[in-house]
This record gives sequence, structure tokens and C-alpha cells, in this order.
Amino acid sequence: MTKLFKSLCGTALVLAMAAPLAAQKKPAPTPAPAAAASGPIVPGLGVANLDAVIVNSNAYQVAQQQRPVTYKATVDAYNVRAQQLDAQLKVMIDKFNADRAAKKPDAVLQQQYGAIQQFEAQAKEELQRIRMPISLSEAYVIEQIAEKLDQAVQNAMSKRGITILLGPDAVIARTNAYELSPTIIAELNVLIPAANLVPPQGWVPRAAREQQAAQGQAQQPRPSAVTPAAPKPAAPRPVGPQPEGR
Repeated sequence: MTKLFKSLCGTALVLAMAAPLAAQKKPAPTPAPAAAASGPIVPGLGVANLDAVIVNSNAYQVAQQQRPVTYKATVDAYNVRAQQLDAQLKVMIDKFNADRAAKKPDAVLQQQYGAIQQFEAQAKEELQRIRMPISLSEAYVIEQIAEKLDQAVQNAMSKRGITILLGPDAVIARTNAYELSPTIIAELNVLIPAANLVPPQGWVPRAAREQQAAQGQAQQPRPSAVTPAAPKPAAPRPVGPQPEGR
């Protein structure tokens, strides 16, 4: 479960930044509740889609509804700038297509194509910077929910008598009798009915925090494995006249 938590929190920010801002994410379909099925049922076996569990939790859904209002200024700024960049890109693409139709030299077309690619990359980076407060909010909400996910899974498994829980990718086909996702969602809604929408000042996702900590440890000087021996003091010279040797 620890590996799952790190995976969810580590990719939260990347997924949030890649999603279009104009359209809200559609939640994953809620798995159907367990139903009676013909044929043998393996006791103690369950299947759950934990990604779908998180996005179908009440805390996640409420945050999705509140975010466009809380971050309205960011949403408006993003959409205005995105339209401006789209218009500039269209001019560049139209000129490229016109020059290609006019059979301009390949060197000219290649230069224009490179400029278009560079503009697209810079535009994407700029939009991601504008969207960063929303991306951090999405990652913050997911991390809060993921922190309660392990306990929700344990509670659901205990109530249903499940001893082995599989992910949907590990199963080729199954009946709904093995579906544990709705039970986990219900437990998650009890543990975290709502999540804080706005992260604290300076907050970064868990994956970034762990990376910063690892970098800090790597930069610390390591003590030498072998401590050099202290030099031996020189033997004291006798004071006074010395006897002559024979």
C-alpha cells in the first residue's frame, strides 16, 4: 500500500498539469456493487480499482466542484492566455502551410517548422506556470485522500472477509461478486468526508519532498571511512653534554 500511495502522489502533479483546464476531469466510473453470481466463488478474494476509488470519493468530488470557484482568477487567466497563444500558433501554422504549398525552399520550411515546435514548447511551459496553483490544489487533495486509503482498504477487507485484494489489471475476467471498490469508497467517505482545497504556502507534493530530501542527503559531506592515525610525537632529546662515542 505504501508503494501505491507514493505512485498516486508522485504522479498527481504531472497528471493535473497535463489535463486541459477548460474541462473538468470526468470521474472514473464507479464499479458496480457486489451481486450474486452463478458458479463458485473463491472465499477471501476481492478486486478493487484504487484509482477509481479515489476519484469517486466524496472528498475528491466536492473538491472538483469547489475548485473552479476558488481559483476563478487562475482559470480566467489561463483561458485568456491559452486563446492568445492558440491565435499566434495558428498564424505560424497557416504561413507554414502556405509556404509549403508555394514550394518554398526546404531550408525555409525547416526553419519555420522548428520555430513552431519551439513556440509550442514555450507556450506549454507558460500555461503550466499559470496553472500551477490549480495543479498543486489537485495534488494536495489527492494526497490527503491517499493518506486515508490504506485504512479504508483494511476496513473494507475486514468487513467483507477479504484476505487477498487484486487490482483490475491482474484479473482477466470476474463477476461483480469480487468487486470491493464500492465498499472501500464508503469507508473512505467516513475517514475523510472532505479535503482541504488550498495547500499551505510553500507546499509541494510528497514525491517532490522526498526527492528534495534525497538530494539534501546526497549533498551532505560523508565522514571518511578510515580516520588517519595521529602522528607519533618525536622522541625528546636529552639535555646537557652527551658522552663521546668510542
